[in-house]
Amino acid sequence: MDRRTVVVIFEGFQLLDLAGPADVFATANLLTRADGYDLEVAAVRAGQVSAQNGIVALARTPLAGLTGPIDTLLVVGGLTLSACPADRELVAEIARLAPHCRRITSVCNGAFLLAAAGLLTGRRATTHWLAADRLAAGYPQVRVDADAIYVKDANVWTSAGVTAGIDLALALVAEDHGHELARQVARGLVVYLQRPGGQSQFSTPMRASTPPSERFRELQAFIDDNPTGDLSVPALARRSAMSERHFSRLFTAQTGMSPGRYVERSRAEAARRRLEVTADPLDRIARESGLGGPETLYRIFRRHWRISPGDYRRRFHAEEL
Repeated sequence: MDRRTVVVIFEGFQLLDLAGPADVFATANLLTRADGYDLEVAAVRAGQVSAQNGIVALARTPLAGLTGPIDTLLVVGGLTLSACPADRELVAEIARLAPHCRRITSVCNGAFLLAAAGLLTGRRATTHWLAADRLAAGYPQVRVDADAIYVKDANVWTSAGVTAGIDLALALVAEDHGHELARQVARGLVVYLQRPGGQSQFSTPMRASTPPSERFRELQAFIDDNPTGDLSVPALARRSAMSERHFSRLFTAQTGMSPGRYVERSRAEAARRRLEVTADPLDRIARESGLGGPETLYRIFRRHWRISPGDYRRRFHAEEL
C-alpha cells in the first residue's frame, strides 16, 4: 500500500516547504514500486491557497474532512507564522489528526503549529534559526535545538528552515526504504543526502544581547574592532575601571554571556568574515583574528558551526565578479 502523506498548508505558506519534500517523495515513487507516497494537500478550507511568493497551490481536501489512518502528517511553515497568533481552527485540526498519524512532521516554523497543538510538549525540536529563540520563549516546555537540520523525537520530526524540508524528507525516505533509495533520490535532485554541519553555518553573526549600558555597548564595539588585542578579563576589567569579579558579573548580566565567551565568539566572527571575503591562508586568518593558530581556528569552527574552516570557505567564499 502507498503511504498516505498529508501536507498541511495555509495562506502565506512557504512554497519550498511544500515543493521540496513533495519532489523528494515523488522522486522516491519513481524509483520504487512498493510502499510509495500518496500525497494529499490539505488546508482549513479546500480550494486555492496562496503561498507567500504569490504562487497559488490547490488544497483539494479540507482538514475537517480528513480521517485516519494517515502515515505522515507534514505541516509547512510561513514567513510570518512565528510572529503571529496561530489560526485556532488550523491548530485544532492538526491536534485532532495527530492521534491518527503514524508520523508527525513539520518544516521550518511549522514547528510553531505543532507546539500550539501540544505535540512538542516535553520533546526536543528544531525550527528555522531565526525563529528558534521565539519558539523557546513561547513554548518553554519544548527543548529547542537551534542548530539541528532536523530532529526526530519518537514519532515527531521537526526540521530547520526552508530547504531543510528536503533533508527531512530524505531522512523519512531513508527510514521507510533504506539509505540506498534515499541516496538515489538525493543524487537525482542534486542535493546532499546528509549535509555537513548544522544550520548555524548559514546564520547571521552569533548574537549577544545589546547591553542597556552605553559603557558596555562601547566595550563590545572595542572587542569587535580589536580581535588581536589583549581581551583577557583582567585587561577588560581595567578598561572598565572595575574589579575583575564585578566586571564579569555585570558583563554577563548585560550581554547574556561571559566576557570570555563573547571574546571567543567575536574572534570567530572575525575569522568567518575573512574566510568569506579573502583568499588569505588559514594561519594568517587565525593570527589576525586573535585565534593564534590554525589548530585553534579549526577547533572553534567545529565547536560553533560543526564544519572545518576549509569547508566553510568552499561554501561561502564570495568570488569577485
